[in-house]
Amino acid sequence: MKPKSFSIQFFLIVTLFPGLVKPDPDPLQDYCIADSTKPQSLSINGAPCLDQSTTLPSHFTTSALSKQGNVANLFGFNVTLTNAANLPGVNTQGLTMARVDLAANGIVPPHSHPRASEVTICLQGSILVGFINTSNFLYTQNLRQGDSFVFPKGLVHFLYNMDPVSPALAVSGLNSQNPGAQMVSLATFATKPATPNAVLEKAFQISGQDMARIRKNLGG
Repeated sequence: MKPKSFSIQFFLIVTLFPGLVKPDPDPLQDYCIADSTKPQSLSINGAPCLDQSTTLPSHFTTSALSKQGNVANLFGFNVTLTNAANLPGVNTQGLTMARVDLAANGIVPPHSHPRASEVTICLQGSILVGFINTSNFLYTQNLRQGDSFVFPKGLVHFLYNMDPVSPALAVSGLNSQNPGAQMVSLATFATKPATPNAVLEKAFQISGQDMARIRKNLGG
């Protein structure tokens, strides 16, 4: 390869690479207030924009995270998210806020966000958090009120309220308007259609009886 040709290719790679690793594309205007009143006739990233002349301060505020979520479920947790419907001004800004309510002994089971990193701050109680890197090394920390923790993009992580009596509360920020969430247990044992039995038995080294019990418990 000629030196000049290599230099040009290297320059293009360096120039383009930062754009490839951004969670969301940069907005092309100050803001794009989501218009959720009209059905979308085609699939686009985000939502269509309202005319900027109709923008109001209320488009940039929400009380969605002020209310406690219902934690009466199998795992004892609830996540309330901001989105373009309850916070129209967040559209195209590349971020999401989440309120995480944990019942006593409640857990947000191991899961990942394929499109976002996450930073969590403990507001109430004590929360054991952790993530697993791609070498299967586990990083954990017990968060007290006011402590923060970062979960790297795409890595499996969890939040667990170890207190058997008192609930816990956290708020998270994610650097994507639509971070996505894939819970490991449900993505494995509660798929529709079901993952083949032989695959699960071999992958987890369990019997058919164990697999059937896990599927039943998870609603699969």
